[in-house]
Order: sequence, then C-alpha cells, then structure tokens
Amino acid sequence: MTCTVLGVAALGPLLAPYGGTEPVGGAFAAPQAGMWLGTDHLGRDVLSRVLTGGTSMLLLSAAALSLAYLIGGGLGLIAALGRGLLDAVLIRPLDVLIALPPFLVLAVLATGTGRGTLVVIVAAAVANIPSVARVVRAAAWEVSVRGWVEAAVARGERRVTIARREVLPHIATPLLADIGVRATAVIGLVGTANFLGLGLQPPLADWALMIAENRSGLMLQPWAVLVPAGCIAVLAIGINVTADAVVHARSRHA
Repeated sequence: MTCTVLGVAALGPLLAPYGGTEPVGGAFAAPQAGMWLGTDHLGRDVLSRVLTGGTSMLLLSAAALSLAYLIGGGLGLIAALGRGLLDAVLIRPLDVLIALPPFLVLAVLATGTGRGTLVVIVAAAVANIPSVARVVRAAAWEVSVRGWVEAAVARGERRVTIARREVLPHIATPLLADIGVRATAVIGLVGTANFLGLGLQPPLADWALMIAENRSGLMLQPWAVLVPAGCIAVLAIGINVTADAVVHARSRHA
C-alpha cells in the first residue's frame, strides 16, 4: 500500500486521464464511467487531481526534512565532536526553539513573510532542526568515545573526515528510525499548511488543498475528500512503518 501511494505521488501526473485543473463535468458529480471518483466542487476529475496532487506533498516534505537534517545533523555532529564550550554554544540556543510548537513556527513565519511553498519548507525545517540536532548529537556522542574514533583523532584527521568516515556510518540506524517518525510529523505540518492556504494555492492540485476545497460537499461527493485524506494518512504511516522495517532488517544483519 505504501509503495502504491508513493508511486501515485511520484508518477501520478503521467497517469492522470485529465488535466488537474480541467473541468470535465458538473460540480460534485457521482462516480461514473470515465470519472471513477466523480468530480469536485468545480467539476474537475477527482481521480486526476488525486494522481497529480501527491507530488507537491512529497516534494515539500522531502525538501523540509532534508533541510532539517542538513542543518540540524551538522550542528549535532559538530557539538558531539567538539564537546565542551562548543557543545553548549551550539545546543543550548536550540532548546528555546524546541519548546515552540511547530504550528506556531509556521504561523509566525507566514505572518511575517507571507504565504508560499518556501515558507512551508522553512517552517517545517526550523521546527525540526533542534530535535534533529539533539538526536544526532546523542547518537554521535556515544560513537565518538569508541576506540576507532579516538584513533582517528590521534592520527590528526580533520573533524569533517572523522564525522563522515568514522561516525555517520555507525549512527545510520538510529537516524533512519528517527527519519521515519519525523517524516510523519513533517507531512502532517505540510498538509496542515496547505489546508489552511499558507502554502500552495488553488487551482493547483494538492491532496490537502482538495480536502479544504471539497469539505463543504462531503455529504454529496465524499470521495473528493476521503480519497486524498486517505492518501495522506497512508503516506505518513507507511513511511514510518517502512523505516521501522528497514531498521529491524539492519539490526538483524548487524
């Protein structure tokens, strides 16, 4: 199921029978031949919009998650290998951010800079950078006291090289587990932002936007709401379950 939803999100636009913004019938038409999930509030084919609406969710979430791990992971590694004053200088200020609810970060950024996909990506990344940094710092700290790391330090290798060769490969498993959990939260935040109109704007096809646009016709044409909502849920939960399965497989072969 997860692979199917990921396939829809990645390749769906190539399979859509109609354009994502093209009216093909009356508003909230029931499913029928040629329009297997009916139409939405503007008479657009729901199936086509579902097939084209997952790409934005996938790309925005992946961009935010990548940015969070790039910055937060870097800070965590530096803090773990630097220790002492450097650790305090880098990690303590992040404790302020980690106390802020992710939606509050999103609301503040949207109020200050306006709506848009960049705001959603930055907000989701900023909300996760502190916790990513602490997870990476904790995992890297444990590895940094191992003999092979101390040997690399004694050889005079640069910290960047030590982090890349000696530390990262040994913390990949806990980080993968963290990514699975964190991806669920990021997808939820991105979906919430688009649902509230803070990210993508109509008439673009997006699963969260579809829920917002068609909720008034839920009793008339429920598929226009239930199908995109189900896709978001399966995508978020499926990524978490898949990451757990990979972690267990790695642990068995370790």
